[in-house]
Amino acid sequence: MITEEDVIQIAGLADLSVPQSELTAFTGSFNSILEYFDILDTLEIEGSLERTLFNVFREDEVTESLPQEDALKNSHNPEDGYIRAPKVV
Repeated sequence: MITEEDVIQIAGLADLSVPQSELTAFTGSFNSILEYFDILDTLEIEGSLERTLFNVFREDEVTESLPQEDALKNSHNPEDGYIRAPKVV
């Protein structure tokens, strides 16, 4: 069983914050999900779970590219022919 302290630690590892007002409900939901995994662990499987794989992707089609000027029209601050975006750290 997961405790509220466990939820706080797991949220910290995932770089998430769980408000104190939602901690009890979140802990309950977390435990409910884990109970479903316990149920799945008790199932006895007959036969193979292997499924036939097939390609669901469409074939590549060569088409005209969007001209650079058109691509930059909606950019607020293009720089040297590229879309300038804020630095992400």
